[in-house]
Amino acid sequence: MDWNWDFTWEILPELLEGLRTTVIATLCGYVIALVLGLVWTLLRRSPSRILNQTVRWVTEFIRSTPLIPQLFFVFYVLPSWGLTIGPLTAGIITLGIHYSTYTAEVYRAGIADVPKGQWEACTAINLPRSRVWLDVILPQAIRRVIPTLGNYLIAMFKDSPMLLVINVSEVLLVAYQEGGRTYQYLEPITVVGVLFVVVSVISSILVRRLERRYATT
Repeated sequence: MDWNWDFTWEILPELLEGLRTTVIATLCGYVIALVLGLVWTLLRRSPSRILNQTVRWVTEFIRSTPLIPQLFFVFYVLPSWGLTIGPLTAGIITLGIHYSTYTAEVYRAGIADVPKGQWEACTAINLPRSRVWLDVILPQAIRRVIPTLGNYLIAMFKDSPMLLVINVSEVLLVAYQEGGRTYQYLEPITVVGVLFVVVSVISSILVRRLERRYATT
């Protein structure tokens, strides 16, 4: 096969638009994963055994289930129950919920790594429970897990092409569409690969800088 530069420049704007959708889905899903993951973690520390075990089994089920069946369930099954969600919104929600079960374990490890003396000091000065978490425990725990949380952002970005199964116009689906239109797949698929490498490398550099600035050893 010969590389066609004219075709490459012709499809590049469409691929970049698809990349924009991919990045939006990744960032929005990541925010959901960060927030919901922390909620799962705090619920797991509830004194209620029923709540604790319910959250544990729900998160285990989600984490143990492949992402693609979850996407199919949210986009194709929920409408039969009266809940219709657009493809991009469904993809963002599913990505966020799926990865929240991983970030929950990251938060849990970070909290467990906070020295016992910090908890004892909070108890000794009778610090309110809300301030214990917001001012003492969580800042230390999150700083310890910044590298791992950043890695999950990159992992989510690399998983985002799976959204094509629910017709989200992300970059890989656009590449397939352009290839199907012209029967030239070499250029669009190669360009997509390059775009993923570039974005992943830039994200990795930013995560490392964030780690050096905020993380603790």
